[in-house]
Amino acid sequence: MIPRYSRPDMVAIWEPATKFRIWYEIEAHACDAMADLGVIPRENADAVWKAKDVEFDVARIDEIEAVTKHDVIAFLTHLAEHVGSDEARFVHQGMTSSDVLDTCFNVQLTRAADILIADLEGLLAALKRRAMEHKDTPRIGRSHGIHAEPTTMGLTFARFYAEMDRNLSRMRDARAEIATGAISGAVGTFANVDPGVEEHVCDKLGLVPEPISTQVIPRDRHAAFFATLGVVASSIENIAVEIRHMQRTEVLEGAEFFSMGQKGSSAMPHKKNPVLTENLTGLARMVRSAVIPAMENVALWHERDISHSSVERMIGPDATITLDFALARLTSVVDKMLIFPENMLENMNKFPGLVMSQRVLLALTQAGVSREDAYAYVQRNALKVWEHRTDFKEELLADADVTAALSREEIEEKFDLGYHTKHVDTIFARVFGQD
Repeated sequence: MIPRYSRPDMVAIWEPATKFRIWYEIEAHACDAMADLGVIPRENADAVWKAKDVEFDVARIDEIEAVTKHDVIAFLTHLAEHVGSDEARFVHQGMTSSDVLDTCFNVQLTRAADILIADLEGLLAALKRRAMEHKDTPRIGRSHGIHAEPTTMGLTFARFYAEMDRNLSRMRDARAEIATGAISGAVGTFANVDPGVEEHVCDKLGLVPEPISTQVIPRDRHAAFFATLGVVASSIENIAVEIRHMQRTEVLEGAEFFSMGQKGSSAMPHKKNPVLTENLTGLARMVRSAVIPAMENVALWHERDISHSSVERMIGPDATITLDFALARLTSVVDKMLIFPENMLENMNKFPGLVMSQRVLLALTQAGVSREDAYAYVQRNALKVWEHRTDFKEELLADADVTAALSREEIEEKFDLGYHTKHVDTIFARVFGQD
């Protein structure tokens, strides 16, 4: 991923130097386990640890690979240059390349998941704070982009909190599912490497042994992991699109923070564009683009092929780095977001009283009017408000059919805004707990 959309901690997981360090740890721990089993001499296993403080030369490994055309062999050759060829002769004993590659990839994905989980926790804290801040701030709810009935800005933040809380659970599950390792040798039968080696290596790396591998760790695990990233990205877009709507000039109920010296347009100095949330919409598309290739990686030939390999070398870093950046950006947007309660009230009253139509409809039916007639009475008055910007309550009070069923007091009572927010505390208790 390009530096513009990258953060250093996540990038570091995917650096070649990090990868080779993990490869080294896999091989060194495997040697320890083999020595404990009496498969290789203890002094040879100990000799491998002489390289524990070595910074592996990425350029040198690339140089060797240019000849060998095999990345794992290139690394093992470079490791022998540090350890000594005789001392290193038992390294990779009974193992196959996928033991190293797949176990390493899952270590990297697990570490990436830890960062993403922390990102989600930070975002949840920001969403909760804004939800509490605006729990009772009235706002018009919309369906199909059209005014529906009143809600609150706090409920808007609360529903995003609940969605991201589900994503946190999904991300934790995805981490658990991907945290497996395999040191099972060619075609996964353990013919040349004892299962105890796998158990030891996995324990040292914070993984659990894959119950059954072929020559690779099953890719349904990876498909589920990247699908989870795609769901999280879609939730980011869900929030971003709502903020973009709120920032539209004719709405202006909320807006991204506009910093001192920021410029909105090269041509129009008055512009304040929702560039951060528009960017998040684009980044979400990029994360989701990894999902289908990850699912297509599930079907491999027999015990292994490498059709998945090139895909994962790209989607592993790109999807996790992009999602990490997007979560951090969204957290900042939510944290600094400007809210305009006065505009919310003004928007709600743009067509005076119109959003209370359902209460009047229900009151008429409860007063004995058929639903069909009640709907007709309310709608004909509502359409006058749409067309002429009159006051809905006054139109109802002037309608003989309505006033024949409802008194003035009963009609006026139906325009109490508090009616629509009376269960906000109940909803908040469901989302955030009783406290």
